[in-house]
Amino acid sequence: MSQINQNEQKVLAARTAIETLVEKGLIFSGMKIGLGTGSTALPAVKRLAEYIEDGTLKDIKAVVTSFQTENACADWGIPVYSFKDRCICGELDLAIDGADEIDNDCNLIKGGGAALLREKIVAYNAKKFVVVADESKAVSSVGTKFPLPIEIIAEAYVPVKNKLEKMGAKCTLREGVRKCGPVITDNGNQIIDCLWENPVDPKKLEDEINDITGVVEVGFFTKNTPAAFIAKSDGSVEVRGL
Repeated sequence: MSQINQNEQKVLAARTAIETLVEKGLIFSGMKIGLGTGSTALPAVKRLAEYIEDGTLKDIKAVVTSFQTENACADWGIPVYSFKDRCICGELDLAIDGADEIDNDCNLIKGGGAALLREKIVAYNAKKFVVVADESKAVSSVGTKFPLPIEIIAEAYVPVKNKLEKMGAKCTLREGVRKCGPVITDNGNQIIDCLWENPVDPKKLEDEINDITGVVEVGFFTKNTPAAFIAKSDGSVEVRGL
């Protein structure tokens, strides 16, 4: 049997998710939908746009998680709104996004693209949350392989780093690419990436890290357990929790 590569898995997971959600009536005309960021989320946005273009879906109202996704929606004809708009009223019917890691309980690490704050606002204010991923993102425990992103106020870097290190984390300030200095998020903040040598409790750490003064948001997502579509190299898609 032929194998498919990681990029092909991402597209397969994304398109399968959108098609399944439309088929099951979980994506429908007139709905309010959150659209995520990154290399797996964008193929999902593209497939949604195709349904809008062919008339299958009408009057879709999207709330996006980054400038990247906002630009994609503009290119593909998906209307974008804000949580402040009266037609959205602070709540979404469904949100779909990628993940950097997903464990067996569907706890996530997100924020590899530095959009974790807006991603969490969208995910935690959706009635249903769906994640799309390739098989490399499925792990037994989160936080020991892919660095956990933590968005911080720049002035708080040293005290926040000190407290994270006391929690056992190895911390690195994320540096920009083709830019001198640190990555600056869409919200004007900086990112500390953290790794632990041993497995951690993401539910506990999500709260403990968010309690540190100077932390804006942490990339553990544990409070709105998602359904998941995970594409495999053999061309199959594992569906969890739908």
